Amino acid sequence: MPAPTLSAAPNPTLTAAAPRPAWLPRVLFGLVLVLCFTPWLSPPVALALGLVLAQTVGNPFLAFTKKYTAKLLQFSVIGLGFGMNAHAAVQAGRQGILFTVASIAGTLALGYVAGRWLKLGRPVAHLISCGTAICGGSAIAAVGPVLRAKEEEMSVALATVFVLNAIALFAFPPIGHALALTQQQFGLWCAIAIHDTSSVVGAAAAYGPEALGVATTIKLARALWIIPVALGTALVFRQKEVQVKFPWFILGFVGAMLLNTYLPATQLVGPWLVRAAHVGLTVTLFFIGAGLSLKAVRAVGPRPFVLGVLLWVVVSCVSLYVIVLG
Repeated sequence: MPAPTLSAAPNPTLTAAAPRPAWLPRVLFGLVLVLCFTPWLSPPVALALGLVLAQTVGNPFLAFTKKYTAKLLQFSVIGLGFGMNAHAAVQAGRQGILFTVASIAGTLALGYVAGRWLKLGRPVAHLISCGTAICGGSAIAAVGPVLRAKEEEMSVALATVFVLNAIALFAFPPIGHALALTQQQFGLWCAIAIHDTSSVVGAAAAYGPEALGVATTIKLARALWIIPVALGTALVFRQKEVQVKFPWFILGFVGAMLLNTYLPATQLVGPWLVRAAHVGLTVTLFFIGAGLSLKAVRAVGPRPFVLGVLLWVVVSCVSLYVIVLG
């Protein structure tokens, strides 16, 4: 008579992985958010941790971060104005105005030609070009409704810009140090060659205080070009009865800078407001990273991403060449 066989109990580690606790994403999100309020976490690292969180456990507060990221960035930019001098800002703006006009016009023209070469839809090519030429996601968000772009077209353009912003935030400061760029040169380069205001401020802050002042001033002056570019878009694409949103937070930045320059009492609280602005910027970049899922990156596809990289590389290299030789 054969000996009875014993059936071994299934090993849970060999059958299926234990489900992830529902509280884990919230706890990890909260820990990183708390670290953003400490001096131990820089804006680039906050962005990196947000990206890691999005690709692993996911963002448990995605609706919240999407709703408040733009507002938090705007208040942070206004707070940075309390650490700047109006006279220095005017001087920096004069030096960057011609460069700004030439780079915006050149980027839009190159984007149109390259978009046709890549056989991209005209709305997607124009959105990516506007995001590269002016101020990233803010420009895309402003021009998209004027263009009556579809939701998937907006998503592709935003994902392209956000991916390149993340790369620029880490890559630009080491390149600047390797080329021995001055604070003035690096600030100008950041404002011209990096898309979003958040990444411009983050990279410039990592390089130095003078670079931060130059980069923020020129970038915000550049952001004002959202208005004429959006109006031009309505004319070129023959769109009627559209509204163009004015970036009012720029006026708040200018007002804070004027108060810091001409009202001595403001200088007593200015450093605290600037510190709060830096914390706000760190939290903003963490929110941006946490909102960039792998699905969004895959949605970019090869051709829109090729256009984004092409425009970004050309703008970065040409502007750097002009700045170094100028």
